[in-house]
Order: sequence, then structure tokens, then C-alpha cells
Amino acid sequence: MDEAQTPGDARNRRKVRQGVVVSDRGDKTVVVSVERRFPHPLYGKAVTRTKKYHAHDPENQYQLGDVVRITETRPISKLKRWRVLELVERPERV
Repeated sequence: MDEAQTPGDARNRRKVRQGVVVSDRGDKTVVVSVERRFPHPLYGKAVTRTKKYHAHDPENQYQLGDVVRITETRPISKLKRWRVLELVERPERV
């Protein structure tokens, strides 16, 4: 264990998710669709679930289709509890 880490650090770490920007219409806000796959508890078949998160984008720099990483944060507005950490991938624009 590092000197900077204490035993309680793992419990207090903020959640990080990766997803695709599906809307950038709001001012300083993007909606990120995050997909998770897990085996069905009884049948074992892979199940896909999608959830949308409203994330804070202060410079309005992320666009539709961008793959971004978001992190949990304090409440910023009624729906925004996440903020964009970084751009992972930007699709080719034609």
C-alpha cells in the first residue's frame, strides 16, 4: 500500500464511468449513455443495460458521438451529479 493511501480510500473513491455523448443541447451539460454488460443471475446469458447520466461540461467542448469518461461529483443542478473528466475518443467527422 502506498503512503498516500489509507485503508478507507477504496471506500471513498468516486465512481468513474465511460460512455458516449448522446446529447449536447444543454448549456454546459452533456448527456452520456453508459452501457454495462453482466450475466443474468439465473440463466447466465449476457444482459446489456443502458443508463443516461447528465454530466457537467463547463466549456461546451464535447460533441455528439464523443466517447468520454465521467466521474461522480457533488450535485451541480437538479439532474447533474457527474462531470466530464476527459475525452477518450472523438469519431471522424465527414
